[in-house]
Amino acid sequence: MVIIVNIWKIYIRRFPAIKRKLEIAHISTKPEEFIKRSAKAALTLSAVLALTAFFMISAFDANILYAILAFPALFLAFFFFMMHTPDVRIRRRQKEIEREVLFAGRYILVKLESGIPFFNALSDAAQAHGVAGKYFQEIVDDINLGTPIEDALENAIENSPSEKFRRILYQITNSLKTGIDVTDTLRGILQQIAEEQVIEIKEYGKKLNSMAMFYMLIGIVVPALGMTMFIIVSSFLSIAISFRYLLFAAFLLAFMQFIFISMFKAIRPTVEI
Repeated sequence: MVIIVNIWKIYIRRFPAIKRKLEIAHISTKPEEFIKRSAKAALTLSAVLALTAFFMISAFDANILYAILAFPALFLAFFFFMMHTPDVRIRRRQKEIEREVLFAGRYILVKLESGIPFFNALSDAAQAHGVAGKYFQEIVDDINLGTPIEDALENAIENSPSEKFRRILYQITNSLKTGIDVTDTLRGILQQIAEEQVIEIKEYGKKLNSMAMFYMLIGIVVPALGMTMFIIVSSFLSIAISFRYLLFAAFLLAFMQFIFISMFKAIRPTVEI
């Protein structure tokens, strides 16, 4: 047991960013506990798959050494996947914020221009605005617990996964500290973010055109012509094509389509102007 605890401590010393990632991802678990749970889950999954492989290999009278060697490889793969759970949550939170950060900022700006105090505008944004509202609600809750507004904003800046959201909060914090009108600062940073999002959309259009051409060539033309030529050549050479080969080809095509769909989603900017 002592050895296992030391392993967790060594991992945390080697990868100190895990603590920071857990805070940004809002995973309320200590790094040691998170690593232990990830290791247990990886151990369970790798053991199940290794045992399944063992029985399958035994049924075909193959060498069971492959199943034994697969266990540590599966454990490392699953453990690596589990340890990246905070990164997945951080990216999800980032997309949620950046999808509505511009609208939420404009909502606060309209409230401020109508003469409402900043804290009241922040509270209204937390209650009235979609997905981004819960991130403003975290700031409001921090303030309601007795934290000064500037400190609450700085905490939100530190724990925000979105660079655009941090920039907005940073400019607001500087304005509150220096006594500058928040509306002018907020209006300027929102205009800058809107211009950046327009540029991102134009760049996405250029990437989409090249990706569409690549998809038409690799995902449609080549498989269609390749399969047609293969069937013609096999008919001339009297090569029997079993259903198993056709099923394997269909699986490859489906996997290729999935890869292209994932690539299209990956390059899409998370903006809504």
